[in-house]
Amino acid sequence: MDFLMEVRWSPYTVGIGLGVLSWFSFLVSGKPLACSTTFARLGGRILQALQGQGVEDRPYYQKIGLALGWQGLLVLGVVLGAFVSALLSGDFHWQWVPTRWALAFGDSPLRRVVVALVGGIFLGFGARWAGGCTSGHGISGTLQLAVSSWISAICFFIGGILAAFGLFALAG
Repeated sequence: MDFLMEVRWSPYTVGIGLGVLSWFSFLVSGKPLACSTTFARLGGRILQALQGQGVEDRPYYQKIGLALGWQGLLVLGVVLGAFVSALLSGDFHWQWVPTRWALAFGDSPLRRVVVALVGGIFLGFGARWAGGCTSGHGISGTLQLAVSSWISAICFFIGGILAAFGLFALAG
């Protein structure tokens, strides 16, 4: 159990853990690991709180539903697990702007938050358009040897690399 105290885990340990978690997901829910639908459902819940009833009648929300369910707990578990892991490893600290980012783009927390927010919105729209996110396609789909998921996962890496080159080229 000493690996729980390490800042960086072995990729083999993480891979085995993801595999076991995927088995659990199929066993408990009959569905693969995925997260992006939770954010779409959460958006629907927020819209419902702002506009009242009728949101669940929209075709998109009739298709995916508004219940957060086990995927909502998975997202919550990811956040809590990362926090507990950082505490156990002694690596937890408050930081608005990572050092690498500050060196390239400056130490403005507002700029960092805006870029992260815009990037998250693009990622969310892309995930919903592609019918799955990095966890849905990149983990669950590739585990099932789905060709569409392998193509998606390869495109995730290509898109990420191109976005990083583009951002850092803007910084000069």
